[in-house]
Amino acid sequence: MRWHELTVLATETSQEMVTHYLTELGAGGVTIEEAWSADKPRDNLYGELHDTPTNDIRPGYAVFKAYFSEDTQMEPIAEQLKDLLNGLPEYGFDAGEFTIDIGSVHEDDWADAWKQYFKPVPITERLTIKPTWEDYEPIREGELIIEIDPGMAFGTGTHPTTALCLKALDRAIDGGETVIDVGTGSGVLAIGAMKLGASKVLALDLDPVAVKVAGENIALNGYADEVETKVSDLLGILTEGDERPDSGVKPSVDIVVANILAEIILLFIGDVMEVLKPGGIYITSGIYKNKELIVEAGLLAAGFEIIEVLRQEEWIAFVAGKPKGDSE
Repeated sequence: MRWHELTVLATETSQEMVTHYLTELGAGGVTIEEAWSADKPRDNLYGELHDTPTNDIRPGYAVFKAYFSEDTQMEPIAEQLKDLLNGLPEYGFDAGEFTIDIGSVHEDDWADAWKQYFKPVPITERLTIKPTWEDYEPIREGELIIEIDPGMAFGTGTHPTTALCLKALDRAIDGGETVIDVGTGSGVLAIGAMKLGASKVLALDLDPVAVKVAGENIALNGYADEVETKVSDLLGILTEGDERPDSGVKPSVDIVVANILAEIILLFIGDVMEVLKPGGIYITSGIYKNKELIVEAGLLAAGFEIIEVLRQEEWIAFVAGKPKGDSE
């Protein structure tokens, strides 16, 4: 199978927005290569030796490669991206003298090439995400390893929005909680919840390929019996009945976590309130800073109490609570 490869040259400082836009436009994966020079420091957190040579990318710029299925019409996507990048100054960013090019690549070539960018990454004091092809031994006491093979179509779990959700889960889970993960993707949040001590997780996604990948990663981490994956959204679960005997998760749960776009979050806040137990926790991210106030207003209007707001780079996560006085 061949994939369209969209290559963007833009400033390093705009990379969060560039990758966000590429994902919104339907990219099945994004890699980033920054400009390297002989005097630029490199990360050696894990003692790795860098054999990547210096490159000829313009200083201060990065090359983004995004991949789209072969049946995608690329010209409209390139035009939309151009308009979005031209509009970045409105959000306090500047893509600089950016360029956009369209090419193609065979699936096998991409599968091998992008893996060099995914290394073990500590996300919280306890959680570290590790790709399946990397050797890694815990270096911290009590360190919990989430092993991931994201496949061709899903992220590695290290994006700030995912990291914020994992940090919030780390604080919210004491042990034995039931969890629903809405928009599970590669399954990293469901796995993280189990690593932290949840008893059962129901992982939902509307994309059947995502559900397949999530299921494989969940099994890889040893939680096939504790985590059920399902092609559905939260409303679909609500209309199925009050109990899910396969998963052991009832739509009256301790925690709901959703790492999705702000516009989608606003559509089902009421459904989250319905599935949570009184005193339950709603963790939601995928929120860029310019959407913070409208998501906060939506949560408050639905009756949630804002417990905490977490921030990383330009991204926001809310930890909201269902009042304990609410009846089931």
